[in-house]
Amino acid sequence: MSYFISKTIEGQFDEVIERVTNELKFIGFGVLTVIDVKKTLKMKINDDFKPYTILGACNPHFASKALRLEDKLGVVLPCNVVVIEQAPNVIEVAAIDPIAMMGGIGNELLDKLAKEVSCKLEKMITDL
Repeated sequence: MSYFISKTIEGQFDEVIERVTNELKFIGFGVLTVIDVKKTLKMKINDDFKPYTILGACNPHFASKALRLEDKLGVVLPCNVVVIEQAPNVIEVAAIDPIAMMGGIGNELLDKLAKEVSCKLEKMITDL
């Protein structure tokens, strides 16, 4: 089982980030953090990495339910979505698969919630 859901699309890197952010809003997720990996690696260790941005996305209703079921889930929140330029104008968007991440916990209610969140993230990726 894969630990992520992904799709490769054509477009400008920054425009795809904007599209992903808008699609996340449409499914009820806000972007809490934006990490520009390329910029950070260049600044910290002078590494020229490809354009790569991590969006930390959260739906507060799902987060509240999940944390009430398992209060240590904060270690895997928010849901990360990555935007990666694999080639000029070839952009991969990948999101964490909550089903894969929660499967080993052994909480049936959490498994049900993970399926619901996974369906929303799959829809977001599909609709890009």
